[in-house]
Amino acid sequence: MAGVTAPRRRDVLLAAAFFTAGVLAYLLDLDLVLGDRDRRTPMDLRLVVLGLACAGQLFRRGAPVVSLVVVVAAAAVDFYLGLSLPVLMVFIDVLFVTSLHGPRALHRAIVGVVATTTVGVTAAAAVAGDWRLSFYAGLQAFSLLAVPVWWATDVRQHRESVEQLTRIAELDRRAAVNAERNRMARDLHDVVAGHLSAIAIQSEAVLSMREGDPETVRTVLKSVRENSVRSLAEMRMMIDVLGADEPVDEPVTVRLADVDRLVESAAAGGLVVEFRGADVDGLPVGVDVAAYRIVQEALTNALKHAPGSRTSVVLERLVRRFAVEVRNTVVVRSKARGGPEGSGTGLVSMAERAQVVGGTFSAGPDGAGEWVVRAELPL
Repeated sequence: MAGVTAPRRRDVLLAAAFFTAGVLAYLLDLDLVLGDRDRRTPMDLRLVVLGLACAGQLFRRGAPVVSLVVVVAAAAVDFYLGLSLPVLMVFIDVLFVTSLHGPRALHRAIVGVVATTTVGVTAAAAVAGDWRLSFYAGLQAFSLLAVPVWWATDVRQHRESVEQLTRIAELDRRAAVNAERNRMARDLHDVVAGHLSAIAIQSEAVLSMREGDPETVRTVLKSVRENSVRSLAEMRMMIDVLGADEPVDEPVTVRLADVDRLVESAAAGGLVVEFRGADVDGLPVGVDVAAYRIVQEALTNALKHAPGSRTSVVLERLVRRFAVEVRNTVVVRSKARGGPEGSGTGLVSMAERAQVVGGTFSAGPDGAGEWVVRAELPL
């Protein structure tokens, strides 16, 4: 038959067990459920019907429609001969398994047929004129037909709920992975925009010198080299984290304790930087890294948009907050000179870093000719 797969070993053993139990029931005369005991059905015919039912039972998982059709046909013949317990047991087993594992359309059809049959049997008994018989017939039909399907439906719904929860958990996992990738992309932007922008600006400053002081040139080139090495080191670390087979904690390579390097790099790029630090020992790691990146991005923006400006970096430890403030004088750049156009990514990155640790962020002109970047991060 098309679409019928080979029966599983478990189903073969189960069908053999049902057939053996049925033979014993026939031999012990414990088989008849409905019918007249005075009208004996030949044992050979009973065994043929039971064998047909057990043959259909073999395919209850691999081909549930075929299995149900074969077993229903065997049960109909057995009902005509006088319903016996062995065939009824096979029928209930197949009804339960096909309701549980069969296609959704088959499950809906079984529910509809069982409900209609139960109501029909009850109504037919009531029409016969004896309400007691109607109650008994309805209870029997419900027990033999509706209960297995009801139980299978409940198990099926529970299984589908578990599968839905599993899919939701997988979607949550993918969302977390995407969020982590976005965070890593933001970190890569900070590294590239911070270090490489400083390298480009410092290199341009050296190239524009007509009669450069050798010591100044040496200082600038030293800063260029340091920015290059640190940029490569941070990108290599992030690539290692992304390439790891198992989730690992990202090693912390930047701390506010090293913020003087950012100040020296900005000064080498042409900014006049005033730095006032604070006690940074014992800061939460998230706050420490966020503050460092905010200072880095703010100085990079100052190098890009206000070269040569007076800049101040202030770190202040308050009672329950850690404040970071970077100020620079606004430089008006003529259209003829041009200059790098900001994409706004840096401001978004700084705001996100502050928000991730539960802090606040603001950036903009103060009305007195200075651009102010300020973040307050919780301790």
